Amino acid sequence: MTTLLLLILILGLLIFVHELGHYIFAKKTGVHVYEFALGMGPQIFSYKRKKEKNDPTIYSIRLFPIGGFCAMAGEVSEDDDKIKKSEFMCNKSKLERFIVLIAGVSFNFILAIILLFLQSLIWGHYEQQSIIGYVPEDLPIAEAGIEVGDKVIRLNGYKIDTWDKLNVVLNLKNKSNVYDFKIEKKDGTIKNYKITPKLEKDEEGNEVIKFGLGAEDTKYTGFFSAIKYAFTKFWSIISNMTLIIGSIFTGKLQLSNLTGPVGMYTVVGETAKYGLQNLIYLTAYLSVNLGFINAIPFPAFDGGRILFILIEAVTKKKVDTKIEGIIHTVGFVLLMILMVYITVQDIWKLF
Repeated sequence: MTTLLLLILILGLLIFVHELGHYIFAKKTGVHVYEFALGMGPQIFSYKRKKEKNDPTIYSIRLFPIGGFCAMAGEVSEDDDKIKKSEFMCNKSKLERFIVLIAGVSFNFILAIILLFLQSLIWGHYEQQSIIGYVPEDLPIAEAGIEVGDKVIRLNGYKIDTWDKLNVVLNLKNKSNVYDFKIEKKDGTIKNYKITPKLEKDEEGNEVIKFGLGAEDTKYTGFFSAIKYAFTKFWSIISNMTLIIGSIFTGKLQLSNLTGPVGMYTVVGETAKYGLQNLIYLTAYLSVNLGFINAIPFPAFDGGRILFILIEAVTKKKVDTKIEGIIHTVGFVLLMILMVYITVQDIWKLF
């Protein structure tokens, strides 16, 4: 029950912040907002400000604590003859529509940076650069001659600048099982190493690969260090998500590497065991994830709607609203199919 409550709180916060971005800038640009809601399904609570406040928006909480929305008039086309034409989203300028759409993504990114800053300010952080901090003996990295203080700058052709990026690349499919490391030695010289990891089985009988390298354990603290960490970690997460999505399309990562609400439940439960610091980091990571996914130029995402604005800017004419609506509907259906597949996969992993 505790894990479920934590998951609801984290998802609720991320969705609230995302929709708040849309809401604030919809109001700023004069778009009519029908409803600002947390949750999906039937309303269990609603509130409307007094008439003298001149606010037509209904603020509500809905039964199922997953999702939320900011319902705006005319998101694709004019859809209500009771609303002034100037208050439809579709009748706003390209810049105004872009600002309203990108605000949700931006608010998620800002929340993530704030959480990462607080995490580092309170607990400190460790080295982010891919500088090797320890090299256990009798494992491939040490046997190859790579030493503490060396820095991994490329791996299998990918540029490496953080430990996060290094870990992602190490988990990409590699048919040959030979990894090409480009190392910057402590004296500044560059050397290349071809390393085959050692294969071992864990307690559950699963095969794991071992290289034998890790980060240093020096902890960095302080206000300015926390600011640097927040932005460095944020860009690292963005870079890795770009690589992960690209690798799924190229087949270097499988869809099984994705996770949905059921998988997130497990992740939240495991993370909670390690304390508040790790929960804050997970929330920041998921906030970047939500913003990043919504920025992808795919129908039904904010990025997909922005793509139509860009098409309009290039062609100097609007895409037919019926066609745009159909495309977004098809995109939404495909996303629901993907979500069902991922959810079934997550449930299967539990058994």
